[in-house]
Amino acid sequence: MSNWRDQALALAGIFQSAVLVERLAKTGTAPLEQLETGVYSLFQINPDRAEDVFGGADRLLPGLQVSRQLLRSRQHPEYTDCLRYALSILYLQRQLSRKSDLLAIIGSRLEKAKVQADHFNLTHENVFSNLAGVYGDTLSTFRFRIQVLGDFNFLQQQRIANQIRTMLFAGVRAATLWRQLGGRRLHLLFQRKKLLAATDELIARIESSNI
Repeated sequence: MSNWRDQALALAGIFQSAVLVERLAKTGTAPLEQLETGVYSLFQINPDRAEDVFGGADRLLPGLQVSRQLLRSRQHPEYTDCLRYALSILYLQRQLSRKSDLLAIIGSRLEKAKVQADHFNLTHENVFSNLAGVYGDTLSTFRFRIQVLGDFNFLQQQRIANQIRTMLFAGVRAATLWRQLGGRRLHLLFQRKKLLAATDELIARIESSNI
């Protein structure tokens, strides 16, 4: 039986990463705490619970809110790019899941990147550069690539490009969790009510605990 709560969390992780990619590409900035959540998730290899991947369900509140909007209605022009990134991330993760050699490389290099992150901090420029390099050497080698649209002045800046690649990487991490929990693209069409109910409940719990 599907655990809709956990699937809702994983889906929120994908959308949160997708929104960050869009914001970085169009404005050159994104909330540091949300970037940190994305980086943190990449180093969680064997979590006990779905929320542990992100450091707690409350860290996914922005993603849950976007997820709720899109599950309620797909008529949200402001989320066109976000939705495209999310669906592209799901597709890219599916391609990656068939490549055991690349998965092994990613696992090994993430171990080394974690040592670096522990030495500096999760949002240090060197950490973003390292993680963007892992993404570039593995996920960017597929024929299918995610085309990021935005302001060229931001996209050509190495620091911002590294953050964008890292958030795409974090999106793939969330998509991996989504698949492991039984998530399927068809669920976004035929199980929307169950995912929406779980998302609403998660948001209500987080907001009540923040009062």
